[in-house]
Amino acid sequence: MQRFTKRATVYMHGKLAGHLERAGRKVYFQYDADYLENGRPLSLSLPLRAERFESDGLPAYFSGLCSEGWLRRIQSFEQKIDPNDRFTLLINNGLDLAGAVTIHPTE
Repeated sequence: MQRFTKRATVYMHGKLAGHLERAGRKVYFQYDADYLENGRPLSLSLPLRAERFESDGLPAYFSGLCSEGWLRRIQSFEQKIDPNDRFTLLINNGLDLAGAVTIHPTE
């Protein structure tokens, strides 16, 4: 796995839900077309729609999936990632999140 991946796929209950991408300071999320047909929104802040979501930094829903406190400090230290780089921390640790969502690096 590359530590500084810029793209990832997002799964909900093992089903492909969408794609997350960072370009500079912008972060984009777009639901997968198949998921739009029968899926449920990941969050109220990310309603189902075909258009991609754009955010300055990691959208709040995804930011909330990141580790906090001592666990974030350990992940940052062990993986040599800036503790404020929530995007990279999320991608690197996205297979071990609380709940039904997993995030898989794609680069």
